[in-house]
Formats: sequence, C-alpha cells, structure tokens
Amino acid sequence: MSRQVKPTIIGGGIAGLATALCLAPRPVRLVVRTALGTEGSSLWAQGGIAAAVGPDDEPRYHAEDTIAAGAGLCDPDVVRQITDQAPWAIKQLASWGVPFDRDRAGQLDLGLEGGHGRRRIVHAHGDATGQTLMETLVRQVLATPSIERIEGVEAVGLLEDDTGLSGVNCRHGETNEPFPARAIVLATGGVGGLFEQTTNPLGARGQGLVMALAAGAELVDLEFIQYHPTALASGQHPLPLISEAVRGEGAYLVDERGERFAAELPGADLAPRDRVARAIWQHQKAGHLIFLDAREHPGSAFAARFPKIHAICRAQGVDPARDLLPVTPAVHYHMGGIAVDREGRSSRPGLWAVGEVASTGLHGANRLASNSLLEAVVCARAVAASIGAAAFPPIRHAMRPKAESGPTWGMLPAILSPSLGVIRHRESLERGLEAVLAVANEQRSGVLEARLAWLWIRAALWREESRGAHYRSDWPEARDFMRGHLRQDRSLAFVPVDRAPAGWSRAVGEGSGDLGRLTIS
Repeated sequence: MSRQVKPTIIGGGIAGLATALCLAPRPVRLVVRTALGTEGSSLWAQGGIAAAVGPDDEPRYHAEDTIAAGAGLCDPDVVRQITDQAPWAIKQLASWGVPFDRDRAGQLDLGLEGGHGRRRIVHAHGDATGQTLMETLVRQVLATPSIERIEGVEAVGLLEDDTGLSGVNCRHGETNEPFPARAIVLATGGVGGLFEQTTNPLGARGQGLVMALAAGAELVDLEFIQYHPTALASGQHPLPLISEAVRGEGAYLVDERGERFAAELPGADLAPRDRVARAIWQHQKAGHLIFLDAREHPGSAFAARFPKIHAICRAQGVDPARDLLPVTPAVHYHMGGIAVDREGRSSRPGLWAVGEVASTGLHGANRLASNSLLEAVVCARAVAASIGAAAFPPIRHAMRPKAESGPTWGMLPAILSPSLGVIRHRESLERGLEAVLAVANEQRSGVLEARLAWLWIRAALWREESRGAHYRSDWPEARDFMRGHLRQDRSLAFVPVDRAPAGWSRAVGEGSGDLGRLTIS
C-alpha cells in the first residue's frame, strides 16, 4: 500500500533546526546523530550573525563586502538575496526567543570582524552566540508538535525506488532502519574532522557530501577550504577557536619578537581570513612563533566581552589580559559543497541542502566572517518554501543503494592535511592523489569517502591559480580565465560551468589519465 511521508531533515545544527521550524506546521522528521542540541559546529560558533541593521549600514554595503571577500566567485544575485534578508533573519530569530546583545539604549550591540566595512555583527551572550542560538532553537523545536525527532541514529545513505529518492537509511548501533521520505534535506555541516588541525567537532567529516555523491548530486568548488587564522595552539584536537571578534575589539598579531608582521596587509589584522591565515602560515614556515596580543585591547574587559574564550584560555594556563595567546591556522569552514539553487535544491530531484554542506554562491572562494549563520537561517526559509510548494508521488517500494559510508574516513586526515593545506603545490597534491588511490584499492568498504577525497584533491590540482582560500605556491596569481566554478559528480568527471571558455572544458575533462583513476564498482 502506498503512503504519504514526511520531509526528512538530516542534521540538528542551526540550519536543520531552522528548516524544521520554517516548515511548521507541516509535519517533518528531524534525524540527529546524538541528543538534540549536543553536537555540531553551530554549538561552537563564537562569532555572530552579519546583518546590516546599524544606522550607518545598508544591505548593499554588506553585499559589497561579501563579494569583495569572495574573490570573484560569489553569485551576486544570491549575495543580494541573502544580505537583503539579513534584517529579517535577526527579527525571526528574536521572535523565536534569541536574546541578542543590546546596548544601554536597547539597540543591537554590533561588533566588527575582518572584511566588514562597518560594525554589523550581531551577538547573543557575547562569544556564546552559537550556543545561545542552539539552545533557543532546540526549545522551539521541542515545543513544536509537527516536528518528529529521531535522536541517536546516524544517517548512512539515501534510499531510492523506481520513481526517485524514497528515504534515508539510518544506523543505530548494529541495526539499520529506513525512514521513508520523498523530500530529503541534508544539513550535516562541514568537513573539519577530516583534517589534523581543525576548529570543528571531529564528527564533522563530510557525511552529507558522501551521501549526496552516492545519490548522484553534483558537488561544486570543493577546493575552497577556509582556515581560521587564530586557533589556540594548545595541542588539543580539535583546536579551540579564538574568534575574529577579538581582533575586532583591538587585539593584534605579533611574533616572538613582538613584530606586527600582519600590519602591512590591506586591512592589517582584520584583512579577509585567507590573507591573514597565509601571512601566519608563511611566518611560521620562516621559523617564527605567532601570538595574539589582547593585553591592551580588550585587556581587562576580555573576560566580560568574551567569557567562553576567556575560560578556554585560562584552562590552557594563559590569561588573555596578561599573556600573549599562541595561535595557528586551522580548518574552519568549507565554502564548497553540494551545488544548490536559490531554493536549496540539488541537481538530484528530491534532495535539498542547507548550511555548510551546501554551496549556494554566497561565499565564493572565501567566506566573509559571520555570514554562515546568516546563510543557514535565510536559506532554511527558502528550502522550507520550496518543499512546501512541491508535489511528491507516494512511496510504494524503497531500495537501499549498494554504496554506503564506511571506515575509510579515519585514514584521510593524514592525506588531506598536507595536500589541502593553507598553501598548496602540485607535487603535494599529486602525492595526495596517489595516497587516496592506495587507500581505495585496499579497502572493502568506505570507498565513497575515498572518492570524495579524490574529487577534492583533483579540484585543487586542476585549479592552477590562487584565488581566495585556494592558494598554489606554483601558481601564486589569479588567472581570469579560471574565474569559474568546478562541478563534479560521481562519474569523476568535471562539469565546467559559468564563464569558463572551451579550452577550460578540455583541460578539466577526462584527460587526466596520467594521474590515475579510481576503479570503484
């Protein structure tokens, strides 16, 4: 017997929670790997939400800053759409109960971060913005009867029948359980867990990308990985983050000699993240130690302004008001992901994506600080509207795909970290491809992760230029004819798009046999 089923959202971060709330009162299923509100990058977000809500600001200024940071790869229409809706996002979050920080006059207390020309960063409880948003949205979800919560199960693959996608295969311990669905939303977060140094939870290891790849959806701009310049060099894994907002309040970078080596950058310590991260990386390679000096600004106000960061630092034996803070770049955000349109739809009918796992065109080659939480909320509304307007056939029979996620991911950090670092080179990228091939040929399961790693490194190898967060020491300049996007699918072929000329199409087609191929049945 056929049955109508609920849309299913995979992921319980801000993107997934907001999508579920925007779908209400339509019945929806929310699948999360742990207890709701206990895991995810959203929970750790110290920054805030960028929104042009100040008296001297307008959405067009926010859009201009976003496009400038994106190094030629932002979609201007998407940027305008999202920055125009930023004030709405703040109002919507406030209506859900988010207690945004305000000044004595009751106005939003706005902060400044790198790449922004005006103070437009909205916070909630200072550097606990992510945690505050999560706690608030979780309360709203718990109070919304239309949202069914499936907690403690991990989505491992998508199901399909002869009509299209038909559900999600989940694993609880050793047991598999299918959940039927015609509309599936991936809100699974980022990829930092696949790297040796990251500010992300270790569980963020690209699961959504793997599932989308297996389902036949296109991935885009995989090579663009943002390294946050100031992770606390503590030896922990993952590394604690020191928010860019600390530099926005006057802290600055120095080396062991006290030299402000980043002062010559356009924008100095508040230059876009890719430039600051490279400056630190290069200075480290020259033998220097890197520190953040917050002793004067914010100085004695540090604990009150950044209570979470202050507690993290004190736990590591340093006092931000008295000591230099040792810092290093670490993987923080993936600009690439599942290629989606303005409604969050992937190239595979029935599959949507929202949040970091999606590539909307907002971030381009380099995400502007505090645009990610904004994107999650605005795009959640777009995804919900798209699903609400769609019609779906009933499900009569579900069939599990053969390919599923497996244990290969644990072998990838040692390969991806040297290949896809802050600064890249052809030789290290080719070594990475060879290592991925060796892993794939040795494993009986988890080959989808190997295929993802292959596509990831190959994209960085073919982009023979430096643009945004992708920097090649052997191609240190941007090349205008490469100012396009690279879409890839499970066939391992590139799909050239945008402004790429005919020569580009030949360059990134199937003529890469000299680098070897994955042979995955």
